[in-house]
Amino acid sequence: MKLNLGGITEAGRSLKNHTGTWRYKIPVINKEKCTGCGVCELFCPDSSIVITGGLASIDETYCKGCGICVRECKLEAIKMQPEGEESR
Repeated sequence: MKLNLGGITEAGRSLKNHTGTWRYKIPVINKEKCTGCGVCELFCPDSSIVITGGLASIDETYCKGCGICVRECKLEAIKMQPEGEESR
């Protein structure tokens, strides 16, 4: 028996549903503070955060802007800002 709990296991799993269009705020990573620890990646419910080269990056196509990554980052390297702000 195969058990499906409905979790998202990787970014882009639902290719037809670009959930990034749902948000009004987006997480922005401060690359000077980010150590690439991976806590944000671990807790992201949409697997929209990937650690590469020791830094976190966000797949904006699937990020819903829930802010869980901000709450979980103990280094305060991620902040939420309104979608479309030019200072990204």
